[in-house]
Amino acid sequence: MKKTFILDTNVLLHDVNSIYAFEDNDIVIPMVVIEELDTFKSEGDSRGKSARMVSRELDSLRVKGRLNEGVKLPSGGTLKIELDKPGTLPQVFSVNKSDNSILNIAYTLGKKEGSYKKNQSPVIVVTKDINMRLKAEALGLQAQDYTTDKVNLDELYTGVAEIEVAPEEIDAFYRDKKLTLPEGTYFPNQFLILKAAGGGKQSAIGRVSNNGQMVLKPLSAQEPVAWGIKPLNKEQRFAMELLLDDSLDIVTLVGTAGTGKTLITLATGLQRTMDENAYRRMVVCRSIVPVGKDLGFLPGTKEEKLEAWMGAIYDNLAFLADRKNPDEGEEKAHYLLDSGKIEIASVTHMRGRSLPGQYMIVDDAQNLTPHEMKTILTRAGEGTKIIITGDPYQIDTPYLDVESNGLTYIVDRLKGQPSYGHITFTKTERSRLADMASKLL
Repeated sequence: MKKTFILDTNVLLHDVNSIYAFEDNDIVIPMVVIEELDTFKSEGDSRGKSARMVSRELDSLRVKGRLNEGVKLPSGGTLKIELDKPGTLPQVFSVNKSDNSILNIAYTLGKKEGSYKKNQSPVIVVTKDINMRLKAEALGLQAQDYTTDKVNLDELYTGVAEIEVAPEEIDAFYRDKKLTLPEGTYFPNQFLILKAAGGGKQSAIGRVSNNGQMVLKPLSAQEPVAWGIKPLNKEQRFAMELLLDDSLDIVTLVGTAGTGKTLITLATGLQRTMDENAYRRMVVCRSIVPVGKDLGFLPGTKEEKLEAWMGAIYDNLAFLADRKNPDEGEEKAHYLLDSGKIEIASVTHMRGRSLPGQYMIVDDAQNLTPHEMKTILTRAGEGTKIIITGDPYQIDTPYLDVESNGLTYIVDRLKGQPSYGHITFTKTERSRLADMASKLL
């Protein structure tokens, strides 16, 4: 049965290609949404960029027909821009609110097309605004979240799995330094913990090869060390194996606060950039999203403005710069930054750049949309390695959640690629208090 989907502004900004995600159904964009896009288009951030891209896409459809009458989409549906007809909703809904204008169009179209009757074409409001979905339900309208790019977090790839094998196979793995894996689903660069079947005590750890053969290889004989940092648990060991592997172009690290994601990523970056000169420069970027009330505009140069947002990066650099003499750590961290081998940037400043031969860290990536994540990854030039870190449970961006953010999206989409590795951290190493807070609060 063909449906009519009415799209909210936040859906279009979240995914600029969302108008093509509804198969052969009809799409309605209220005029108030066009007005909001017009407001956002002059902004210099990712929201402004998305607004401009959506406007250009709609303009390209305009040449195929009249948008007020409906233009055919490649999938078979139509797209139409609808004018508001105020006065239909109950008086409790203010006519001056954009959300209510969208609901009014849905309510009007629903009555016109008989969507409240059984077996009639339904009219559905699609929005990432929870309160708007609640208001739609109160009016008897159908409403849903935009779920095309959502990922089930419970089923998210962790990068680690445990399997049972015969005890003699574990012995053969230690002897031959490889093991042909039994039938099952495995991914390149996935770490496997082998347990002896039947309750045996033997165990082993290996990593699935990334050459297309389902063969398990042992980890490096020597425990990895980067700038004096050693792994404190098996997950950190796995992560450092991936970070130090030049055959991988991209690594994602997911975990709660205090698991060591940022610290070991920076340590490995300093090792590969400053000591070994394997990369021309280390670029560290994160999205500028405030926690709680925003402080507003900050004075100073770009670097001085960013310093307020990059506290976690500076803290870790200071710790790494001189762990034996903490009083000198901050001074040495600034020396590292002034050396020209390290660049601190915001995601906003990544647009339009080309970054060859860089060790690039994208921190707090859970605050990025899938589209923003794609924009960042396409900045990578030849010889660049990208490490993406974040915690899906610490999202500060409106209209993103644990299942629709760019971090979980990229983990789900890239698993199975030979040049990709991923680890999900579960153990907090920052402090006993941090571990308790992450588990209980």
